[in-house]
Amino acid sequence: MSAPGPLVETFSVGRLTVHAIQAGGQKLDGGAMFGVVPKPLWERRISADERNRIPLGMRCLLLEHERGLVLVDNGAGNKENAKFHEIYAVENAGEHGRTLLEDGLQSLGVSPGDIALMIDTHLHFDHAGGNTWIDAGGVIRPTFANARYVVQRGEYEWATHTNERTAASYFPHNFEPVVAAGQFDFVVGETEVWPGIRLLPTPGHTPWHQSVLIESEGARAFFPGDVMPTSAHIPLPWIMGYDVEPLRTLESKRTILKRAVEEDWLLVFEHDALVSKGRVAKDGKGYGLRAGG
Repeated sequence: MSAPGPLVETFSVGRLTVHAIQAGGQKLDGGAMFGVVPKPLWERRISADERNRIPLGMRCLLLEHERGLVLVDNGAGNKENAKFHEIYAVENAGEHGRTLLEDGLQSLGVSPGDIALMIDTHLHFDHAGGNTWIDAGGVIRPTFANARYVVQRGEYEWATHTNERTAASYFPHNFEPVVAAGQFDFVVGETEVWPGIRLLPTPGHTPWHQSVLIESEGARAFFPGDVMPTSAHIPLPWIMGYDVEPLRTLESKRTILKRAVEEDWLLVFEHDALVSKGRVAKDGKGYGLRAGG
């Protein structure tokens, strides 16, 4: 199986080298991905298949920081069964039993044990499934044995107290082994975890979703996670039906996009199968992807 687009794209943010690793592909219902936006509008941007599903990626970031290697999100992992892969059309198998994320890391000369900081935007299965892995003996362990894992404390509480609406997105085996190993650092609110790496609360998709702002020498890149999963979700009202608090997503996007224009942020899209990154500009009363990057 192969990931949509290139496996690894490398770019610079000031003095920091950043690698965008495509950890796999998936397909989700287009109506769910665009909420109240009518299909004739969203299908102009992303075409649906015969089951009304649109192609999506699972892009993660690897940052080369002076303190060590930082990974932001980690895809779906290796623990799920064939039924799961069929339902969500997940394609993340790499070479020789590895996942595509592992292939991407290996192509950069990096092993899971080299990661020093693992940032989870939130704990849904397609973002934090790679937090843990199942070994040949069926034992589930933290994937990044030497890393500190960081997530908002509220997100962990939300993930461990699910209801009928949220339970399908949270799999305890993606985070409980990390807690048991004592590797989670829970943060509250806006936090600069390392110099130039700032976690910004962006509630809406989940109440404690966070995004990552990278700053170096006046340059800034922003990883919005699921508050703006693809470049097609830049318009303010284009919000996923999966979001549990869509009106909070709207306000998160309004704040993000205003700063992105004013401070010339490079946005990196986690779920866009084709457009990995871009800058935004005012487009009438709203916002749009800036021509020419």
